[in-house]
Amino acid sequence: GGVTEAEAEVVVALGGDGFMLETLHRNLASGRPIYGMNQGSVGFLMNDYNEDGLVERIAAAGRTVIYPLVMTAIDVAGASHRSLAINEVSLLRQTRQTAKLRLSIDHKVRMAELFCDGVLVSTPAGSTAYNLSAGGPIIHPEAEVIAMTPICPHTLSNRSIIFRQDVKLRVYNLGEKSHLLVAMDGQRNLAVSTGSPVEISISPLKLPLAQRIDYSHFAVVRTKLKWSGGFVE
Repeated sequence: GGVTEAEAEVVVALGGDGFMLETLHRNLASGRPIYGMNQGSVGFLMNDYNEDGLVERIAAAGRTVIYPLVMTAIDVAGASHRSLAINEVSLLRQTRQTAKLRLSIDHKVRMAELFCDGVLVSTPAGSTAYNLSAGGPIIHPEAEVIAMTPICPHTLSNRSIIFRQDVKLRVYNLGEKSHLLVAMDGQRNLAVSTGSPVEISISPLKLPLAQRIDYSHFAVVRTKLKWSGGFVE
């Protein structure tokens, strides 16, 4: 306390995953580490709430770097948009008809047709959010990869794909009469017309998280998801 967020060397976020996400978005360009203390229901990337010895714990905390996604697209009105997402970029159908999509990887078409309700592209940090609910994989926050997960695909063999972190993805809407709704971390919605690709890649921005020195992602996931059975650190 005693200083504004803009003056702080480290920002302490008190709340749940949603508030942590808001705090990270506010500090995208600052480079300040965010030390989250969980007062919500889950808190995958947050530390336990404990006021005792807080200054000392922050000083001793380790650092994990999050790389957000950058999305560029042209909306139905012809305006160009560029936005950042910390968890995921979601592309969702807006009509009753199944979405018909095409996937380009590094400027080469690798999936000519994908019938589904949409797709989402997730960072490792976001893998335990919407990605997990859609059946996507849990990814360690320090893994240099991103995941693409189809939402309710028409073909059961269409499953999540893991890409290297520097991949360039383009998703095309092939539906002649349908628009895609693009959402960044579920907060900003953008309607994209047919034929205009949604481009997704990793941003060069680095978002540092400050986490307690004994933080274990596997232990947190096991506890939050209530996995049973033996566990060895």
